[in-house]
Amino acid sequence: MLTNTVYQLLKKNINHLGHCICLGLDPDVHLLSTSFEKNCDGIEAYLKIIIESSHDKVIAYKPNISFFEGLGLEGLHLLEKICDFIPSKTPIILDAKRGDIGNTALFQAKFLFDYFDADAVTVNPYMGIDCVAPFLKYENKLTFVLALTSNLGANNFERQVLKNGKPLFLEVVTQVSDWGRASNNIGFVVGATQAEMKDIRKHTSFPFLIPGVGVQGGTYLNALEGRDENGVAIINASRSLLYNHDEENFNLSFSKKIKDILNY
Repeated sequence: MLTNTVYQLLKKNINHLGHCICLGLDPDVHLLSTSFEKNCDGIEAYLKIIIESSHDKVIAYKPNISFFEGLGLEGLHLLEKICDFIPSKTPIILDAKRGDIGNTALFQAKFLFDYFDADAVTVNPYMGIDCVAPFLKYENKLTFVLALTSNLGANNFERQVLKNGKPLFLEVVTQVSDWGRASNNIGFVVGATQAEMKDIRKHTSFPFLIPGVGVQGGTYLNALEGRDENGVAIINASRSLLYNHDEENFNLSFSKKIKDILNY
Protein backbone atom coordinates (compact mmCIF):
# COMPACT_ATOMS: atom_id res chain seq x y z
CA MET A 1 0.00 0.00 0.00
CA LEU A 2 1.23 3.49 -0.80
CA THR A 3 2.29 5.43 2.29
CA ASN A 4 2.44 8.56 0.16
CA THR A 5 0.82 11.58 1.89
CA VAL A 6 -1.48 12.43 -1.03
CA TYR A 7 -2.60 8.82 -1.48
CA GLN A 8 -3.46 8.57 2.21
CA LEU A 9 -5.48 11.78 2.04
CA LEU A 10 -7.40 10.49 -0.99
CA LYS A 11 -8.07 7.23 0.86
CA LYS A 12 -9.30 9.14 3.89
CA ASN A 13 -11.65 11.28 1.77
CA ILE A 14 -13.04 8.21 -0.01
CA ASN A 15 -13.71 6.47 3.30
CA HIS A 16 -15.39 9.59 4.69
CA LEU A 17 -17.58 10.36 1.66
CA GLY A 18 -18.32 6.81 0.59
CA HIS A 19 -17.52 7.50 -3.06
CA CYS A 20 -14.54 8.17 -5.37
CA ILE A 21 -15.73 11.25 -7.27
CA CYS A 22 -13.22 13.93 -8.23
CA LEU A 23 -14.37 17.22 -9.78
CA GLY A 24 -12.62 18.38 -12.94
CA LEU A 25 -12.24 22.15 -13.18
CA ASP A 26 -12.37 22.90 -16.92
CA PRO A 27 -13.56 26.52 -17.11
CA ASP A 28 -15.08 27.56 -20.43
CA VAL A 29 -16.57 31.06 -20.68
CA HIS A 30 -19.00 29.83 -23.35
CA LEU A 31 -20.61 27.49 -20.84
CA LEU A 32 -21.10 30.08 -18.09
CA SER A 33 -24.63 31.32 -17.52
CA THR A 34 -25.54 34.95 -18.18
CA SER A 35 -25.16 35.63 -14.46
CA PHE A 36 -21.37 35.62 -14.83
CA GLU A 37 -19.04 37.78 -16.91
CA LYS A 38 -17.46 36.02 -19.88
CA ASN A 39 -13.90 36.66 -18.71
CA CYS A 40 -11.43 35.65 -16.00
CA ASP A 41 -13.36 37.58 -13.34
CA GLY A 42 -16.54 35.68 -14.23
CA ILE A 43 -14.75 32.34 -14.22
CA GLU A 44 -13.13 33.11 -10.86
CA ALA A 45 -16.47 34.03 -9.30
CA TYR A 46 -18.11 30.91 -10.70
CA LEU A 47 -15.35 28.48 -9.70
CA LYS A 48 -15.22 29.85 -6.17
CA ILE A 49 -18.97 29.27 -5.78
CA ILE A 50 -18.54 25.75 -7.16
CA ILE A 51 -15.68 25.03 -4.74
CA GLU A 52 -17.60 26.44 -1.78
CA SER A 53 -20.53 24.16 -2.71
CA SER A 54 -18.48 21.04 -3.41
CA HIS A 55 -15.33 20.92 -1.25
CA ASP A 56 -17.04 18.66 1.30
CA LYS A 57 -18.62 16.47 -1.39
CA VAL A 58 -15.69 15.44 -3.62
CA ILE A 59 -12.44 13.61 -2.89
CA ALA A 60 -10.24 15.87 -5.04
CA TYR A 61 -10.20 18.56 -7.71
CA LYS A 62 -8.60 18.19 -11.14
CA PRO A 63 -7.98 21.56 -12.79
CA ASN A 64 -7.07 21.15 -16.44
CA ILE A 65 -4.24 23.62 -16.98
CA SER A 66 -5.00 24.10 -20.68
CA PHE A 67 -8.35 25.75 -19.96
CA PHE A 68 -6.47 28.34 -17.92
CA GLU A 69 -3.53 28.66 -20.34
CA GLY A 70 -6.02 29.47 -23.09
CA LEU A 71 -6.80 32.67 -21.21
CA GLY A 72 -3.16 33.80 -21.31
CA LEU A 73 -1.12 35.00 -18.35
CA GLU A 74 -4.29 36.19 -16.64
CA GLY A 75 -5.57 32.63 -16.83
CA LEU A 76 -2.47 31.25 -15.14
CA HIS A 77 -2.83 33.82 -12.37
CA LEU A 78 -6.44 32.69 -12.07
CA LEU A 79 -5.32 29.06 -11.72
CA GLU A 80 -2.97 30.14 -8.94
CA LYS A 81 -5.86 31.86 -7.13
CA ILE A 82 -8.10 28.82 -7.54
CA CYS A 83 -5.42 26.45 -6.21
CA ASP A 84 -4.97 28.73 -3.19
CA PHE A 85 -8.75 28.81 -2.64
CA ILE A 86 -9.18 25.02 -2.52
CA PRO A 87 -9.08 23.72 1.08
CA SER A 88 -5.92 21.76 1.91
CA LYS A 89 -7.89 18.63 2.85
CA THR A 90 -8.99 18.27 -0.78
CA PRO A 91 -6.05 17.28 -3.03
CA ILE A 92 -5.38 19.14 -6.28
CA ILE A 93 -4.53 16.99 -9.30
CA LEU A 94 -3.16 19.39 -11.89
CA ASP A 95 -3.97 17.86 -15.26
CA ALA A 96 -1.08 19.11 -17.38
CA LYS A 97 -0.02 16.00 -19.35
CA ARG A 98 3.60 17.10 -19.40
CA GLY A 99 6.45 14.91 -20.66
CA ASP A 100 9.73 15.97 -22.25
CA ILE A 101 13.45 15.17 -22.05
CA GLY A 102 14.94 15.11 -18.57
CA ASN A 103 16.23 18.66 -18.16
CA THR A 104 12.96 20.06 -19.50
CA ALA A 105 10.83 17.71 -17.40
CA LEU A 106 12.75 18.88 -14.35
CA PHE A 107 11.42 22.41 -14.83
CA GLN A 108 7.96 21.18 -15.76
CA ALA A 109 7.82 19.34 -12.43
CA LYS A 110 9.11 22.42 -10.62
CA PHE A 111 6.42 24.61 -12.22
CA LEU A 112 3.55 22.26 -11.35
CA PHE A 113 4.66 21.01 -7.95
CA ASP A 114 6.60 23.96 -6.54
CA TYR A 115 4.89 26.99 -8.06
CA PHE A 116 1.29 25.76 -8.04
CA ASP A 117 1.86 23.38 -5.11
CA ALA A 118 -0.19 20.68 -6.86
CA ASP A 119 -0.60 17.43 -4.94
CA ALA A 120 -0.57 15.35 -8.11
CA VAL A 121 -0.02 15.82 -11.84
CA THR A 122 -0.52 13.94 -15.11
CA VAL A 123 2.43 13.00 -17.31
CA ASN A 124 2.75 11.58 -20.82
CA PRO A 125 5.41 8.81 -20.83
CA TYR A 126 5.90 8.71 -24.61
CA MET A 127 9.53 9.89 -24.41
CA GLY A 128 10.52 7.34 -21.79
CA ILE A 129 11.84 7.21 -18.26
CA ASP A 130 13.76 10.50 -18.38
CA CYS A 131 10.52 12.45 -18.91
CA VAL A 132 8.88 10.80 -15.88
CA ALA A 133 11.77 10.49 -13.41
CA PRO A 134 11.97 14.21 -12.40
CA PHE A 135 8.35 14.05 -11.22
CA LEU A 136 9.00 10.96 -9.11
CA LYS A 137 11.62 12.83 -7.08
CA TYR A 138 8.73 14.59 -5.33
CA GLU A 139 8.19 11.84 -2.77
CA ASN A 140 4.99 13.13 -1.17
CA LYS A 141 3.27 13.94 -4.44
CA LEU A 142 1.57 11.64 -6.96
CA THR A 143 2.32 11.39 -10.68
CA PHE A 144 -0.37 9.83 -12.87
CA VAL A 145 1.03 8.47 -16.13
CA LEU A 146 -1.18 8.19 -19.22
CA ALA A 147 -1.92 4.54 -19.96
CA LEU A 148 -5.25 4.12 -21.78
CA THR A 149 -7.07 7.41 -22.15
CA SER A 150 -10.79 8.08 -22.60
CA ASN A 151 -10.66 9.80 -26.01
CA LEU A 152 -11.35 8.18 -29.39
CA GLY A 153 -7.75 8.84 -30.45
CA ALA A 154 -6.59 6.28 -27.89
CA ASN A 155 -7.07 3.77 -30.70
CA ASN A 156 -4.36 5.38 -32.83
CA PHE A 157 -1.38 4.36 -30.69
CA GLU A 158 -2.32 3.18 -27.21
CA ARG A 159 -3.92 -0.07 -28.40
CA GLN A 160 -1.25 -0.89 -31.00
CA VAL A 161 0.17 -4.36 -30.39
CA LEU A 162 3.95 -4.48 -29.95
CA LYS A 163 6.33 -7.21 -31.09
CA ASN A 164 6.18 -8.78 -27.62
CA GLY A 165 2.44 -9.27 -28.08
CA LYS A 166 1.38 -6.60 -25.58
CA PRO A 167 -0.71 -3.58 -26.50
CA LEU A 168 1.22 -0.38 -25.91
CA PHE A 169 -0.93 0.63 -22.94
CA LEU A 170 -0.06 -2.59 -21.05
CA GLU A 171 3.64 -2.15 -21.83
CA VAL A 172 3.37 1.35 -20.34
CA VAL A 173 1.68 -0.02 -17.22
CA THR A 174 4.29 -2.77 -16.81
CA GLN A 175 7.38 -0.62 -17.31
CA VAL A 176 6.16 2.42 -15.42
CA SER A 177 5.10 0.23 -12.47
CA ASP A 178 8.73 -0.93 -12.32
CA TRP A 179 9.93 2.69 -12.39
CA GLY A 180 7.59 3.64 -9.57
CA ARG A 181 8.32 0.86 -7.11
CA ALA A 182 11.22 2.65 -5.45
CA SER A 183 9.48 6.02 -5.06
CA ASN A 184 6.01 4.48 -4.53
CA ASN A 185 4.31 7.67 -5.74
CA ILE A 186 2.96 6.78 -9.15
CA GLY A 187 -0.43 6.03 -10.68
CA PHE A 188 -2.08 5.62 -14.08
CA VAL A 189 -4.68 7.44 -16.14
CA VAL A 190 -7.21 4.90 -17.40
CA GLY A 191 -10.34 6.17 -19.14
CA ALA A 192 -13.76 5.21 -17.82
CA THR A 193 -14.88 4.65 -21.41
CA GLN A 194 -12.44 1.76 -21.91
CA ALA A 195 -13.49 -1.87 -21.56
CA GLU A 196 -9.98 -2.97 -20.52
CA MET A 197 -10.19 -1.35 -17.07
CA LYS A 198 -10.47 -4.66 -15.18
CA ASP A 199 -7.63 -6.26 -17.16
CA ILE A 200 -5.29 -3.30 -16.55
CA ARG A 201 -6.05 -3.48 -12.84
CA LYS A 202 -4.64 -7.03 -12.79
CA HIS A 203 -1.26 -5.76 -14.02
CA THR A 204 -0.51 -3.13 -11.39
CA SER A 205 -1.28 -2.26 -7.78
CA PHE A 206 -0.88 1.49 -8.29
CA PRO A 207 -3.94 3.80 -8.17
CA PHE A 208 -5.93 4.92 -11.20
CA LEU A 209 -7.09 8.39 -12.16
CA ILE A 210 -10.21 7.66 -14.20
CA PRO A 211 -11.56 10.43 -16.44
CA GLY A 212 -14.43 10.17 -18.90
CA VAL A 213 -17.46 9.77 -16.60
CA GLY A 214 -20.56 11.69 -17.68
CA VAL A 215 -20.46 13.65 -20.93
CA GLN A 216 -17.80 11.40 -22.50
CA GLY A 217 -19.99 8.35 -21.90
CA GLY A 218 -18.19 6.52 -19.10
CA THR A 219 -20.18 5.38 -16.06
CA TYR A 220 -19.28 5.59 -12.40
CA LEU A 221 -20.26 1.97 -11.77
CA ASN A 222 -17.94 0.68 -14.51
CA ALA A 223 -15.15 2.97 -13.32
CA LEU A 224 -15.29 1.32 -9.89
CA GLU A 225 -13.61 -1.69 -11.49
CA GLY A 226 -10.43 0.42 -11.39
CA ARG A 227 -10.28 0.58 -7.59
CA ASP A 228 -7.11 -0.74 -5.99
CA GLU A 229 -6.95 -3.17 -3.06
CA ASN A 230 -7.74 -0.33 -0.65
CA GLY A 231 -10.79 0.81 -2.58
CA VAL A 232 -8.95 3.85 -3.95
CA ALA A 233 -9.69 5.26 -7.39
CA ILE A 234 -10.00 8.86 -8.49
CA ILE A 235 -13.06 8.92 -10.73
CA ASN A 236 -13.28 12.27 -12.45
CA ALA A 237 -16.34 14.07 -13.79
CA SER A 238 -15.95 17.55 -15.28
CA ARG A 239 -18.66 19.06 -17.47
CA SER A 240 -21.46 16.94 -16.00
CA LEU A 241 -20.73 18.35 -12.53
CA LEU A 242 -19.35 21.78 -13.35
CA TYR A 243 -22.16 23.39 -15.35
CA ASN A 244 -25.95 23.86 -15.53
CA HIS A 245 -26.58 24.32 -11.83
CA ASP A 246 -29.56 25.83 -10.06
CA GLU A 247 -27.96 29.15 -9.17
CA GLU A 248 -30.52 29.78 -6.43
CA ASN A 249 -29.01 26.90 -4.48
CA PHE A 250 -25.64 25.70 -5.74
CA ASN A 251 -25.19 23.48 -2.67
CA LEU A 252 -28.36 21.48 -3.21
CA SER A 253 -27.83 21.42 -6.96
CA PHE A 254 -24.34 20.00 -6.60
CA SER A 255 -25.52 17.30 -4.18
CA LYS A 256 -28.13 16.22 -6.72
CA LYS A 257 -25.57 16.03 -9.54
CA ILE A 258 -23.30 13.87 -7.36
CA LYS A 259 -26.18 11.46 -6.77
CA ASP A 260 -26.92 11.36 -10.50
CA ILE A 261 -23.29 10.47 -11.27
CA LEU A 262 -23.23 7.74 -8.61
CA ASN A 263 -26.23 6.08 -10.21
CA TYR A 264 -25.08 6.57 -13.79
